[in-house]
Amino acid sequence: MYIIDKDNNRINKISSCTFHQLGFSERNHLQEWIAQNPKCLCTGDNDDLLIIQKEFDGFNDTNERLDLLAIDKKGALVIIENKLDDTGKNVNWQALKYVSYCSTLTTDQIKDIFQSYLDKYENGKNAEEIIVDFFDGKPFEEIKLNELDQRMILVAGKFRKEVTSTAMWMLEHNLKIQCFKATPYKYNNDIFLDIEQIIPVKETEEYIIKMADRNRDIDTKTIKNNEIGNMRKEFWQRLLNEYKKYDRNFDNVNASTDHWLSCGAGVSGCLFTFCMTNSYAGVELGINTASQEQNKKIFDALESNKENIENVFGGLLTWQRLDDKKMSRIILKLENVSIKNIDDWDKAVAFLCLNMKKLIKALKEPLKKAAHK
Repeated sequence: MYIIDKDNNRINKISSCTFHQLGFSERNHLQEWIAQNPKCLCTGDNDDLLIIQKEFDGFNDTNERLDLLAIDKKGALVIIENKLDDTGKNVNWQALKYVSYCSTLTTDQIKDIFQSYLDKYENGKNAEEIIVDFFDGKPFEEIKLNELDQRMILVAGKFRKEVTSTAMWMLEHNLKIQCFKATPYKYNNDIFLDIEQIIPVKETEEYIIKMADRNRDIDTKTIKNNEIGNMRKEFWQRLLNEYKKYDRNFDNVNASTDHWLSCGAGVSGCLFTFCMTNSYAGVELGINTASQEQNKKIFDALESNKENIENVFGGLLTWQRLDDKKMSRIILKLENVSIKNIDDWDKAVAFLCLNMKKLIKALKEPLKKAAHK
């Protein structure tokens, strides 16, 4: 760091020091500076912190105490750990412990913690009034504290590699942590303090947060997809076991995690298919040979025999030529059933088994004739 000498048009180096060299201590100085001016740890214009306790030891079955406890504008608790000239190796673990201790605090408990702080340090000011003011006048009963994940802020003169490496891993896994490097400088009789956010680097903070959110969404979707896949497999196994009572067309088909299950219809590119989705169950004949023209010819030949086919089937079918697509289909649906609702499964299995047998009986031979015209 340099100071500008305007009179002589030059810059003069300001030497960095350690807190110990200057006679400063962690609790009596660095902690007090932050408590009196928490804005020094805020990186945005709309950021702010409200310190609600220091040397907080209100944890069950432990004598540990965290340095500073705060709330942010979103109502999240912020655990602030200060280390003077060196973080040591275990500050991440220490902060995580405090996060876990604080994770169950309710809004009223947080207000009481703040009130005890005000009683001790601020002549008994009213905690509820200050919290309401911090949230721009929002009624206290509408303020929700500690419903979002807690944040961690680490402040130190030097960060060990073990600490920064762990902090980066925590960020990637959506644990909210910031590291601030606090460096004192001395120039003549003046002492300066520079507090710089080093993790995440300010220019990349938004990107890192978005990537962490994206990865979390991907993980959540993967879990959900795995869950629905397992449900489908179980459903199809139940259906295949039941369908053996009707005919043997699906004997060589295995349960899968897809929303459909098919067997050959006796013509290349044509399949009889069960469908089970989040909104309906269905049986269909899919006509999907290599040629779009051939698919439409087969469909048209079958549709010309629609009355006889539906008589054999014993009901009306939905005929979908799908002029703008390669394939065509003939389908029957049962609406308002869902793979996600196990209570719908018996109804869906009964519908699918009965109507697949009827569909194969009504369409298998006409399909062969239509394909060879």
